[in-house]
Amino acid sequence: MTPALEMRHISKAFPGVVALDDVSLTVGESEIHALLGENGAGKSTLMKILAGAQPKDGGEILLNGQAVTIDSPQKAMELGISIIYQEFNLVPYLSVGENIYLGREPRAVIPGFVDFRKLYADAQAVIDNLGVKIDARTPVNRLSIAQQQMVEIAKATSRKSKIIVMDEPSATLTAHELVALFRLMRQLKSEGVAIVYISHRLEEINEVCDRATIMRDGKWVATEDVKNLTREDIIRLMVGRELKDAIPKVAAEQGQVALAVKNLNRTGVLHNISFEVKQGEVLGIAGLVGAGRTETARAIFGADPIDSGTIEVFGKPVKIKSPQDAIKYGIGLVTEDRKQQGLVLGMAVRENTTLANLGALANLGFINGREERKVAEKYRSDLGVKTPHIEQAVQNLSGGNQQKVVLAKWLYTGSKILIFDEPTRGIDVGAKSEIYKLMNALAAQGVAIIMISSELPEVMGMSDRILVMHEGRITGELNRAEATQEKIMHLATGGE
Repeated sequence: MTPALEMRHISKAFPGVVALDDVSLTVGESEIHALLGENGAGKSTLMKILAGAQPKDGGEILLNGQAVTIDSPQKAMELGISIIYQEFNLVPYLSVGENIYLGREPRAVIPGFVDFRKLYADAQAVIDNLGVKIDARTPVNRLSIAQQQMVEIAKATSRKSKIIVMDEPSATLTAHELVALFRLMRQLKSEGVAIVYISHRLEEINEVCDRATIMRDGKWVATEDVKNLTREDIIRLMVGRELKDAIPKVAAEQGQVALAVKNLNRTGVLHNISFEVKQGEVLGIAGLVGAGRTETARAIFGADPIDSGTIEVFGKPVKIKSPQDAIKYGIGLVTEDRKQQGLVLGMAVRENTTLANLGALANLGFINGREERKVAEKYRSDLGVKTPHIEQAVQNLSGGNQQKVVLAKWLYTGSKILIFDEPTRGIDVGAKSEIYKLMNALAAQGVAIIMISSELPEVMGMSDRILVMHEGRITGELNRAEATQEKIMHLATGGE
């Protein structure tokens, strides 16, 4: 049978780096094909070429055996190709329905007008088919990151495309939403759609994919039936080495209470949130989308206002009304949306690394450039940031390396309390292991860590204690020894 998609001998180079070196990919009709590799392996670049967002330097693309030229995203869509990018491509102030049908709105009887009744009805039907509760009339900027991800998926499936690329669609989704996503993928497969699925959650590959192509350092490594691959096989092919202890937790000696939150309230969002975390402790926070985990972090960090409640840092009551106040008291926040909230994309690695602590480099209002470069080089080396140089704009780095720059920023402030919100979202297994080891090292140095994560194995593997939230409330606390996925999900769904 003729494959739905063939990418033959694709090459692509950027200044200072070869992104793709003679890479080929073949995907059959009614196939879910995993595309795997570490951050920087070239997966996203290959898919951007397929989507017309990047020109290729060499090679050819065939759809159903016919060679095609894809020189723009519009051309890709005309050919029946849709891509769900890891970083969202939504217009925040438009509604969910308007985003889904942007550029192809149904026309009203009167020329020049949009038939909004049909638009919202059609959009709601697409959303409902995903099994999530989102009103198609809601502005996108009022949705959580996970809900925005579902809108991106809805946008792609609404086009009735014959080839759909999903780049890390599950990174922000909870177990319930993941079930809905897999159900949709199997439905699309039964309708003859070819799906390219990129994910760093390796446990998903065996569950939903037929074959896997593995890349490393911009090159094709292997293509194999998923049933013939173990997790260890995939990791070895991805990283070129054995990777032991995927979640290498090392318990640290715990000291005094570093942060105490008491009866934190925000009307309609947070209800009597109380907890404490000690020096050297990793406190995990689990819960479903909309549980209030990120809202709790933002409230502590001063990014969102609170109505009542108190915060103590090392036993002293503090008033935190802005992120500047939080930084002053030694609190850092690694946000879940690194591109929008954690980095200034057009600025260099050097500038992003020192951004939150420029005062340490300033003298009479001027930045000591030599010292700034020294600091940036230190963290580039310590964290293993893969970049040609520290003057590289962070927008040109892979997701995992961008996350390392965010971490470098907060490490340079000397934060004694660090909040990690989805710290490994969209990061490969090798980089995840590095971040876990970094968290262990920070805990060993007496840093108090709060880790919010939607990945239950990560929460259970790295946490000393786990708080579970549901609808803005803490519904339970589990210690490391007693925590199971069943117990966490029971509490996360409102159980006592």
